[in-house]
Amino acid sequence: MIENITHNNKQLAIIIRKDYKKDGVKFFTPNDYSQQLAYMSHKRGHKIDAHTHNKVRRSVHFTQEVLVIRKGKLRVDFYDSEQNYLESRILEEGDVILLADGGHGFEVIEDLEMIEIKQGPYLGDEDKTRFKHAEPKDINIVHE
Repeated sequence: MIENITHNNKQLAIIIRKDYKKDGVKFFTPNDYSQQLAYMSHKRGHKIDAHTHNKVRRSVHFTQEVLVIRKGKLRVDFYDSEQNYLESRILEEGDVILLADGGHGFEVIEDLEMIEIKQGPYLGDEDKTRFKHAEPKDINIVHE
């Protein structure tokens, strides 16, 4: 299952649930995203052409990040670009999320192991603006 989180016609996130399956290659992101996300499923013996990646100048204006949940549960809180809370989702083992736009915060619901993938180089405090989490009474968890 694929879930697109949007607000005001902007895609905030793409969630690929652990039970998603499809033969072949499926890209979930448009070509202009600075972080590309795809799912691939091939039968034994399939070959992907050997290749190198060419040196190409790219301009990245905002960081997009991918989280791979290896163990546990994570609540993801979504915010608009003005830091207003919108809604939340629960991610579980095997789920993947691309955080594409807007703001986000997290709360670990069960002991967690995850992998984060994002563009670099990391610039420390220049890289992000921190703000206050939504209060638990305001949290609206949407269940798929």
